[in-house]
Amino acid sequence: MNAPYSRQEDKDISVEEKLRALHELQSVVSEVDKIKTLRGELPLEVQDLEDEIAGLKTRLVNLDDEVKNLDTSINNKKIAIKDSQALIVKYTEQQNNVRNNREFDSLSKEIEFQNLEIELSEKRIKEFTAEMAQKKETITASKEQLKEREEDLDRKKNELSEITEETKIEEDKLRTKSEKIESFIEPRLLGAFKRIRKNARNGLAVVTIQRDACGGCFNKIPPQRQLDIASRKKIIVCEYCGRILVDQNINVVEDIAE
Repeated sequence: MNAPYSRQEDKDISVEEKLRALHELQSVVSEVDKIKTLRGELPLEVQDLEDEIAGLKTRLVNLDDEVKNLDTSINNKKIAIKDSQALIVKYTEQQNNVRNNREFDSLSKEIEFQNLEIELSEKRIKEFTAEMAQKKETITASKEQLKEREEDLDRKKNELSEITEETKIEEDKLRTKSEKIESFIEPRLLGAFKRIRKNARNGLAVVTIQRDACGGCFNKIPPQRQLDIASRKKIIVCEYCGRILVDQNINVVEDIAE
């Protein structure tokens, strides 16, 4: 090819050229995979920490609202107690001016009811106070946990940034190379390559024959089929794993123009 891995509109691209392009593309994307492996689980760990931090912040907001609501409830109960106490004073004074026992008994019941209301309000205040104290403890623990997670996130981000910086130039170079090769491969074939690669456990969509077997799943390949593969006249896939098969000498290909 005069211009490696560039579209040639004036003539058909041979099957052999397609196979070489696919094999070279596999080599390039496999190098990108190695870089991703070097980064390890750091990107996922960073994402998990960011999600956890977001959850903790939401939890703290909710807890803070709950504490405020409890504080409001306590104040309302205190006001209710004062109101009940005022009514008790009022009803007690009215008892001094009753005209008969029925009015006195009625006022006594009102006083008894207000005393019960005071007892109930005091009980609720104790419950609300205990619940608020518990939530405040949870807030303190959550803030400590949030601080730890934010420190973990900063550390993980720094680690990821260092590794990314070290590999960015090489990765960008490889991605540019893969894009150049992809532009040479027809969309239908490129789509098949990406589909096979996505479903393959190790990301290998194109493999060579190794010791008379598929380099992907290691199932034996009949001699006649090996000859067909070596002839490079048509694209052949492994009948067991579906990977595209090429002969070992396929990698004797000119360098890609930078």
